[in-house]
Amino acid sequence: MKRKLMFLMTFLFIGIGLVTAQTSRVTGLVTSEEDGQPVVGASILVNGTTLGTITDIDGKFTITN
Repeated sequence: MKRKLMFLMTFLFIGIGLVTAQTSRVTGLVTSEEDGQPVVGASILVNGTTLGTITDIDGKFTITN
Protein backbone atom coordinates (compact mmCIF):
# COMPACT_ATOMS: atom_id res chain seq x y z
CA MET A 1 0.00 0.00 0.00
CA LYS A 2 2.82 2.38 0.87
CA ARG A 3 4.51 1.69 -2.46
CA LYS A 4 1.30 2.44 -4.41
CA LEU A 5 0.86 5.71 -2.53
CA MET A 6 4.45 6.74 -3.26
CA PHE A 7 3.96 5.84 -6.94
CA LEU A 8 0.77 7.92 -7.12
CA MET A 9 2.37 10.92 -5.39
CA THR A 10 5.34 10.81 -7.78
CA PHE A 11 3.12 10.91 -10.85
CA LEU A 12 1.00 13.65 -9.30
CA PHE A 13 4.01 15.92 -8.78
CA ILE A 14 5.38 15.18 -12.26
CA GLY A 15 1.97 15.94 -13.79
CA ILE A 16 1.67 19.24 -11.96
CA GLY A 17 5.16 20.20 -13.13
CA LEU A 18 4.34 19.43 -16.76
CA VAL A 19 1.11 21.40 -16.71
CA THR A 20 2.63 24.51 -15.16
CA ALA A 21 5.73 24.37 -17.37
CA GLN A 22 3.66 24.65 -20.54
CA THR A 23 2.05 27.96 -19.70
CA SER A 24 4.31 30.96 -19.73
CA ARG A 25 3.89 34.67 -20.15
CA VAL A 26 6.49 37.11 -21.41
CA THR A 27 6.00 40.81 -20.85
CA GLY A 28 8.20 43.74 -21.71
CA LEU A 29 8.61 47.31 -22.77
CA VAL A 30 10.10 48.55 -26.04
CA THR A 31 11.75 51.97 -25.94
CA SER A 32 13.66 54.03 -28.47
CA GLU A 33 17.43 54.05 -28.04
CA GLU A 34 17.60 57.67 -29.16
CA ASP A 35 15.22 59.35 -26.71
CA GLY A 36 13.94 56.58 -24.42
CA GLN A 37 10.33 57.05 -25.51
CA PRO A 38 8.03 54.00 -25.90
CA VAL A 39 7.78 52.54 -29.42
CA VAL A 40 4.15 52.16 -30.52
CA GLY A 41 3.31 49.27 -32.87
CA ALA A 42 6.67 47.47 -32.76
CA SER A 43 6.49 43.80 -33.81
CA ILE A 44 7.62 41.25 -31.23
CA LEU A 45 8.26 37.67 -32.44
CA VAL A 46 9.50 34.58 -30.57
CA ASN A 47 12.36 33.00 -32.54
CA GLY A 48 11.53 29.62 -34.06
CA THR A 49 7.77 29.93 -33.48
CA THR A 50 4.75 31.69 -34.92
CA LEU A 51 4.05 33.50 -31.63
CA GLY A 52 4.09 37.24 -31.84
CA THR A 53 2.39 40.48 -30.90
CA ILE A 54 2.75 44.24 -31.25
CA THR A 55 3.35 46.89 -28.62
CA ASP A 56 0.53 49.04 -27.31
CA ILE A 57 0.45 52.84 -27.00
CA ASP A 58 2.76 52.68 -23.96
CA GLY A 59 5.30 50.41 -25.69
CA LYS A 60 4.29 47.41 -23.56
CA PHE A 61 3.66 43.89 -24.83
CA THR A 62 2.57 40.49 -23.50
CA ILE A 63 3.00 37.10 -25.19
CA THR A 64 1.19 34.14 -23.62
CA ASN A 65 1.98 30.60 -24.63
